[in-house]
Amino acid sequence: MGWIADSIDSIKSIQIRQLLTQTVSLGLIVTSALIIWKALMCMTGSESPVVVVLSGSMEPGFKRGDILFLHMSKEPIRAGEIVVFNVDGREIPIVHRVIKVHERKDTGEVDVLTKGDNNYGDDRLLYAHGQLWLQRHHIMGRAVGFLPYVGWVTIIMTEKPIIKYILIGALGLLVITSKD
Repeated sequence: MGWIADSIDSIKSIQIRQLLTQTVSLGLIVTSALIIWKALMCMTGSESPVVVVLSGSMEPGFKRGDILFLHMSKEPIRAGEIVVFNVDGREIPIVHRVIKVHERKDTGEVDVLTKGDNNYGDDRLLYAHGQLWLQRHHIMGRAVGFLPYVGWVTIIMTEKPIIKYILIGALGLLVITSKD
């Protein structure tokens, strides 16, 4: 209980200048994170250069909680590549392997069919109603690397929001009460 009282006393003793300095520092941290994210988007050509695997559909290659690094180039997508795609009507991107590629002779556009390594059938049931193939605009990027298990932090904070709020509150309190 003494720690809480000390924190409250620390907050009460904050001067305006110190509060302003800490607010600007917090703003710089948030702005820096956004700039880094935008720079990664430009360097990788992907609208989301980093994603977390949320299901076991790609096991044993990728497990739930792995972080994938994405890159999107102009090169054609080929069978066997692991892609992350958005489906019309769904918010959450899906990580699966390309199993078939269909090139249209008249336009040269490539349509792809995907499947999770741990799933029995292809993904046509996941696609929008009546959609049989994914087009290039559905693909967010190709997996070029991964970090195992690091994404569990994101999964836990999404599934148990109270942990996210406690963490944000603790970090905010730390910023406000720091003396530097």
